[in-house]
Amino acid sequence: MSTSFPDKPRIAIIGTGALGCYYGARLVKAGEDVHFLGRSGRAALTARGLKIKTPTERINLRKIQVYGSSAEIGPCDLVILATKATANEALKTILPPLLGPETAVLTLQNGLGVEEPVAEIAGPGHVIGAICYIGCMRTAPGVVDCSFPGLMTIGKFGKPAGERTNAIAALWRRAGVKCTAQDNLEAQRWHKLVWNVPFNGLAIVAGGVTTDVLLADEGMKLLARRLMEEIVEAAAKFGHEIPRSFVDLQFERTAKMGDYRPSSLIDFEEGRDVEIEEIWGEPVRRAKSVGVAVPRMEMLYWLIKQRIAARKLPKKRR
Repeated sequence: MSTSFPDKPRIAIIGTGALGCYYGARLVKAGEDVHFLGRSGRAALTARGLKIKTPTERINLRKIQVYGSSAEIGPCDLVILATKATANEALKTILPPLLGPETAVLTLQNGLGVEEPVAEIAGPGHVIGAICYIGCMRTAPGVVDCSFPGLMTIGKFGKPAGERTNAIAALWRRAGVKCTAQDNLEAQRWHKLVWNVPFNGLAIVAGGVTTDVLLADEGMKLLARRLMEEIVEAAAKFGHEIPRSFVDLQFERTAKMGDYRPSSLIDFEEGRDVEIEEIWGEPVRRAKSVGVAVPRMEMLYWLIKQRIAARKLPKKRR
């Protein structure tokens, strides 16, 4: 695959949840050629467009390009995966019509092991991963409330960033997204777990609470820190050093989010699949494979699995 990237790329966004709508709106506002695949809520998006609210601005886009199938979109220069990793099986039919010989596929998915399924379809040299430090919720089709726009880091799957990855980072910056290209994608994924493991997980097992409630409870706050320390120890065994200052930063950023409902909690409460293996299962397995004990993370993993299993059981009559 060529390392060059066109100045005006044809872009497809797969998924019209919070991330797909937010980042897509940024690109459309910047004048990019963006094509959304939005099979659910397509009528609402076509009729009303996108509405994004952040602490400092409002983005209202009345007309966007929305399609019901990837075949209608056709080959693109950049494909952005904004769906959950739990839906990756569907990529086998969704991705091929969007791929050309030079297409780059950027996945915004959380957790470990999310690039591999994409690489099997698009080819490893075409895959780039993104780690999004952002707090946003979709409140209705095409309507997103973003309390913390944050930043994004991207990296090439299995290789240093290179010219093409840096060009895509520049594309995001032109669209108003703070974005940097990093040479070690796996290290960045471990960094993101420092937030995702405790806050997404504890929000579920604590009974469906927002991040401000977790921070206000000294026991929960301490448990969150201990979970982070386990992740830091496991990451170090793989050669990824995460400084203590980064752990402290997660609490500072989270405090600014207010009463934020993490995405895994929203999925859990709305009966959707939760990215349990990517965010909790795979990190536990990788930690244990290098001899790192992660008892709190392992317990959290099993508690979430129990909560999900209980959600599927019929409620007992009183």
